[in-house]
Amino acid sequence: MFKRMGVAVAMLLVLGVAGCDNKVATEKARVEASAKLETLLSETATAFLKESPEGATSLGVSEDIAGGKYANRLSDASPEGLARQAALAKSLAARFDAIDRKALAGQDATSFEVVRGALRYTIAGNAFGYGNFGVNGAPTPYVVSQLTGSYQFVPDFLDSQHALKSAADAEDYIARLDAFAVTLDHETARVKADAQRGVIAPTYIIERTLSQLRALAGAPAPATTLVRSLQRRVGRAEGVTPVQAADFTRRAITSVRDKVQPALRRQIETIAALQPRAKPDASVSRLPDGANYYKAALAAWTTSDMSPDEIHQTGLDLIADLTRQMDDLLKAQGYTEGTVLERINAISADPRQLYPNTEAGKTQLLADLNRQVEVITARLPEQFITLPRARLEIKRVPVEIEEGAPGGYYQTGALDGSRAGAYYINLRNTAEWPRFTLPTLTYHEGIPGHHLQGSIAQEANCTDTRTTNCIPLIRSSLLWFSGYGEGWALYSEQIADEMGLYKDDPIGRLGYLQSMAFRAARLVVDTGLHAKGWSREKAIDYMVSVTGNTPSSIATEVERYIVWPGQACAYMVGRQTINRARDKAKAALGATFDARAFHDRILLDGAVPLSVLETNVDAWIAAQKQK
Repeated sequence: MFKRMGVAVAMLLVLGVAGCDNKVATEKARVEASAKLETLLSETATAFLKESPEGATSLGVSEDIAGGKYANRLSDASPEGLARQAALAKSLAARFDAIDRKALAGQDATSFEVVRGALRYTIAGNAFGYGNFGVNGAPTPYVVSQLTGSYQFVPDFLDSQHALKSAADAEDYIARLDAFAVTLDHETARVKADAQRGVIAPTYIIERTLSQLRALAGAPAPATTLVRSLQRRVGRAEGVTPVQAADFTRRAITSVRDKVQPALRRQIETIAALQPRAKPDASVSRLPDGANYYKAALAAWTTSDMSPDEIHQTGLDLIADLTRQMDDLLKAQGYTEGTVLERINAISADPRQLYPNTEAGKTQLLADLNRQVEVITARLPEQFITLPRARLEIKRVPVEIEEGAPGGYYQTGALDGSRAGAYYINLRNTAEWPRFTLPTLTYHEGIPGHHLQGSIAQEANCTDTRTTNCIPLIRSSLLWFSGYGEGWALYSEQIADEMGLYKDDPIGRLGYLQSMAFRAARLVVDTGLHAKGWSREKAIDYMVSVTGNTPSSIATEVERYIVWPGQACAYMVGRQTINRARDKAKAALGATFDARAFHDRILLDGAVPLSVLETNVDAWIAAQKQK
């Protein structure tokens, strides 16, 4: 008996030693994989920033982190530059695949999935070889359109993000003006190359694009934002004398007049020459391998594997429910005559809902938005544990680009806080913004939407010494997944409603429901345009009929979906995913569910693909159950 016991004990000892050996080996593998990943994440961030000097400027990172001097450069938009960026994405993906993924845990596992997922979407988009692609981001089919191309981005970028605090900054500004001309010519060459493959924007897109290009090319150089921005700021730069300021202004005028505007005219000539070949067909399915292009774009923008048919039907179902809710609300407020659309239009046209389309009216509108931000900021602790430190500014979309720009958008602040986050609203026509529609826009673009989410992510980055529970820079500040980011912003509109911010403002709540219907309609229209053969006119008519928005604003929106296929679906797909995750957490945790802690879990990981968000919420639920 004792002999048998001795054998048993010996076996247990052997198994114990083997178990210890396995634990040691597992821990060793984890440490090695984690170290490799940390190095690769840092090198990937530097590689991305080196290819995007504009991104480095926006964040205000050091030259060491950005891989060298960047303040005098713009991104390389040449065919060779994009080919290099596409090769870089493949090279980085191969390096990630060489890491032992199974050995990673916690934030390391999340970091791997986030960055490898981003590269996967990028590589899939790059494979088509036309439009805009590169090392990081979803594909767009047209190099230059009313929303794409350096002419649409660089003037505002130089004005709002390029610092002018010294003579060196002014020199860099002039260098970037010169680089702008080169970038325009590179894009023009790609427009020509794509046209040879049959990639030509629809007729109405070309017309709007040419209108915007001609406005910039035809303005007297001293009157352009490119010159006025430098002239306005350089005189205040440290150590710059009035004589030097005048010289910098003269050089800026020369660069715009002799380099930038001739390049713009060459681009105009090239795009105008395509007009006889352009067609009204809106769908990317007419482009080379267009059906697969749309699927790739849809996946990249939404980070979902939903098919176009599934997304289309989801939109139709949501529209039916939201239309019923709007009908009930309108009846409760005494609006009983006519269709839902007719009743919304009557409210939208009510003079009490409209701001004068004057400078004074636009100033008042901005002041009202700021007051709305103050109200909800004071109540954030009801729903959030972690709050942002970064400031929020509300600005007009620059007049030069407002014709084709979206109704509203957000621009992140600098990492060091030197530049605030900015929420831009398009004031080309104040009639597009009845008063009852504005609160939900503020909650989406500002707080608790993009500004709160983006600022919390930035402030969680590991280069911020004030942060204890940090995430790598590439996750906190460089990667953007629209399914997550736009999904969060739309969910934020819902949070405001759930907080009771419309309790005493039922017509304001109509604006919220209209906004939700707007995003649901996008699911129908985007897939209708690109997967079901809808025309531009059919898309506009449908969207006006279910949202009540003005035809002029809807026309701009639909043309946006035409040049950014898939992007419009990200909002509602993301919001629905967050709601499913919340419902799952509520069901699992019951009375112990804490919305504030749930929101922290969603926000502190930064932007992630939706599949990663769901995995992380599942892990959070399991951890909460152990408490």
